[in-house]
Amino acid sequence: MSNSFAQRLLNWYDRHGRKALPWHHDRNAYRVWVSEIMLQQTQVATVIPYYEAFMARFPSVEALAAAPVDDVLSHWSGLGYYARARNLQKAAQQVVEHFDGRFPADQAQLESLPGIGRSTAAAILAQAFQQRATILDGNVKRVLARHHAVDGWPGQTRVLNRLWEHAEEHTPDVRVRDYTQAIMDLGAMVCTRSRPDCNSCPLSNTCTAHATGEAARYPASKPKKEKPEKSTWMVILEDPEGRVLLEKRPPSGIWGGLWSLPELDPALEAEELAEACEQSLGLPCLDVTLHNGFRHTFSHYHLNIRPARLSTCHPAAIADHDDRRWLYRDEALALGLPAPIRTLLAGPEQTALI
Repeated sequence: MSNSFAQRLLNWYDRHGRKALPWHHDRNAYRVWVSEIMLQQTQVATVIPYYEAFMARFPSVEALAAAPVDDVLSHWSGLGYYARARNLQKAAQQVVEHFDGRFPADQAQLESLPGIGRSTAAAILAQAFQQRATILDGNVKRVLARHHAVDGWPGQTRVLNRLWEHAEEHTPDVRVRDYTQAIMDLGAMVCTRSRPDCNSCPLSNTCTAHATGEAARYPASKPKKEKPEKSTWMVILEDPEGRVLLEKRPPSGIWGGLWSLPELDPALEAEELAEACEQSLGLPCLDVTLHNGFRHTFSHYHLNIRPARLSTCHPAAIADHDDRRWLYRDEALALGLPAPIRTLLAGPEQTALI
């Protein structure tokens, strides 16, 4: 493959590629797998501190499998897409139970684990076991879509299948570990979404998009659809000791399994909050203070959060149990919390509106 796509990419990687990322040290399937899940829809610079803290707390698949789920979620808090963390632990438990704590070096068996798809399984095989396996993450899709001028949004089956064909075509039989890292690095560092540096690209002389000056055209963006908006009251309910009431969300859905604040109907007026809180929670609430609202955007809708702080003199009316707890703020911040809830509990008091 003296002048092939793969060889030119490997030559570039030897000079410019990233070879000292945290998951490259003491490389094994567990460390590679955790990094691959964290890197889904998240940039390397953001992932590194989370990864290092996660591995310090859960150094092995056995440690992750045995950990309390709240502990796992707390170490994921801020990374978003929390189903990844829940699936991560479920997969760890299956590896321990069904594979004696060793990740299988088999594509189909890896894909049978929660949260592991075709590309992630291939990345584990290539990076951890040095098997020839074909990856196709977001960076790779962009490189191949531009190089081969593949029209259309990669979320469409027709387009995705073409990209898989090109990915398979270029994956070499040797140095596959370096190749998979190289093509990911090229997409992240050179063939970037908004400002590709074609003059530094080792593939530019055979890249169709570069030849036609249409790099920005590929890959096509997902068809735009207006995101709906929702609203909610978030209640910061404090007892006389300064503890805050938290509720655990259902295991599936938005913020599944994380601890959050009680919510009230967004149609309520401010003067109705104390009574609604008492009806909803079964304890008298008073001293309503409103704070500046803000918007949190999910992948498929915007949530307008309206925070309200209330107090109660009778916290005993709500006893602690698995899905509801009175906690001091420093205790709450040790749990798995959605980023907006963490901000409400950890940040300075927002300017009161009334």
